[in-house]
Amino acid sequence: MPGNTPYEQIQEVVGRIRARTEFSPEVGVVLGSGLGPLGDEIEVVADFPYAELPHFPRSTAPGHEGRLILGYLEGKRVLAYKGRVHVYEGYTPAQVVFPVRVGFFLGARAFLVTSAAGGLNPAWNAGELMLHSDYINYAALSPLTGPNDERLGPRFPVTFDAYDLELRALAHKVARAQDFTLREGVYAWWPGPQFASRAELRVLRTLGADAIGMSTVPEVIALRHLGARVLGLSTITDMAVPERDHHATEQEVLATAARSGALFRRFVRGILAAM
Repeated sequence: MPGNTPYEQIQEVVGRIRARTEFSPEVGVVLGSGLGPLGDEIEVVADFPYAELPHFPRSTAPGHEGRLILGYLEGKRVLAYKGRVHVYEGYTPAQVVFPVRVGFFLGARAFLVTSAAGGLNPAWNAGELMLHSDYINYAALSPLTGPNDERLGPRFPVTFDAYDLELRALAHKVARAQDFTLREGVYAWWPGPQFASRAELRVLRTLGADAIGMSTVPEVIALRHLGARVLGLSTITDMAVPERDHHATEQEVLATAARSGALFRRFVRGILAAM
């Protein structure tokens, strides 16, 4: 009978996937808002709706389909998450990171974690892309809360250089080759689902955040706990600048993500090709 620890649940899912395919991914790609169509460009080996996988959380957010895709992209064996889940949907941080933990035990040792984000840096513009240099866990939540299982990582993982330095340098090289401006900055995790108030945005900017979003950080923590290499990328879908009169709506955020999608997909493909 399957066990109830996170590790045992992960192995149960890995076994379910291995019953259909022995495909072993090199790279995991979390497809955030605006990147979902990249999943359609993969040469598919196997495709699993989240609903078919035991213990997998179901995505309810707009633009997050909820499918696990195994296949080839730019010559790399990839595992793509077409949609993710968030704490604001009612999931615990541990549930949010369950899919990427499964990806690690399927074989992926490097992960590209993408998202949409609001820009806090007034020098930036909506539609630009940001490389994550660091993060601020403003939600003050962790997927590692509770008893530690050494099979998943150490009790007190170090998160200095959470984002891999070599992969960051590679991302800059690809951006130069593709001739576009790649921003780099600190991403602050905001739990949501409400957008932050003007005062909250001022606090985050004072703390050193360049962008704000409702995802990514839990997955990064869990992946670093496992020892995976991580690259964080965001589309700046709106400017969350407290001095401005207008804050983008959900519909405007998704529209900007869609408009920037082609550039973002080309960039991610370029990174994969260069890895």
